[in-house]
Amino acid sequence: MTLRGNFQGVYPILATPFDDRENVDLESFGRIVRFMADIGVDGVTILGVLGESGRLVDMEREQLIQCAVAEAAGRIPVIVGTSHKGTLATRTLGRMAESLGASAVMVTPSREPAQGEDRIFDYFHQSVQGISIPVVVQDHPASTEVHMSVDLLLRIVKAIPGIACIKEEAPPTPVRIAALIRGMTDRRVPILTGLGALYGLFDLECGSSGFMTGFAFPEVLIALVRAVRENRTGDAWDLYRRFLPLIVFEQQPGVAVRKEILRMRGLITSGRVRHPGPGLNPGAAEQLRALLDRTLPGVDLTRPLAL
Repeated sequence: MTLRGNFQGVYPILATPFDDRENVDLESFGRIVRFMADIGVDGVTILGVLGESGRLVDMEREQLIQCAVAEAAGRIPVIVGTSHKGTLATRTLGRMAESLGASAVMVTPSREPAQGEDRIFDYFHQSVQGISIPVVVQDHPASTEVHMSVDLLLRIVKAIPGIACIKEEAPPTPVRIAALIRGMTDRRVPILTGLGALYGLFDLECGSSGFMTGFAFPEVLIALVRAVRENRTGDAWDLYRRFLPLIVFEQQPGVAVRKEILRMRGLITSGRVRHPGPGLNPGAAEQLRALLDRTLPGVDLTRPLAL
């Protein structure tokens, strides 16, 4: 499917569900994709950090891509994370994703000894060769330990035509988003906000085109983007203030909190995190339930939020 809106709007990062034996749960995965299409997201991104991509084997990647594309059924585009420590492997995974019907790929570099910015640039340049679908550059030093300067990102956008979007997750994100927009004088691509929407409203005010992140209530992000687009500043701030404690709580290291919320929403059968990733601490689970009761009192979490 061709990307709608050229990376404008909300593109949730999807979790990879596992059963209690850590087998991939394709039934739950398909349910998540259908739910996202039903609530009106602009696309979905799979096999990212939340998708535990580093804990999957190639056969599982292929199954998940096929499942997502089939369940999306042309209603929404599917962006696939194809990052790998090896450049050749990244390129191979990207070509596989395209062959299986992905609408775009998302790529981020990995930390290497004595790696300079020229080497990172070469990684992107070589990784996307032979791929005709759009490429999202993910800037997420918290997971990659790679710090890309604004100048490097601008160089990548200018020199590599396939780059169609930047997913900005390097704090301070509002400052970097503003600097990237000012610097894109030759060719401008959209910038999407990550980090669980932690700085979401500030990012939107600085020119972000929307969200590509794993916050478990994407309906909130859809409403937030709409409020900003329509210049309803008060509504945007009310939404952000209301859900910020939940956004912050979700930002704890690991993916267990988000997977538990998805389980509570009836989207996945189990909140299992694949080993060696930690599961949800019992104390954190209790805090999460209390936080959801305060934020969404009496709300049926299994139904789309009415905002």
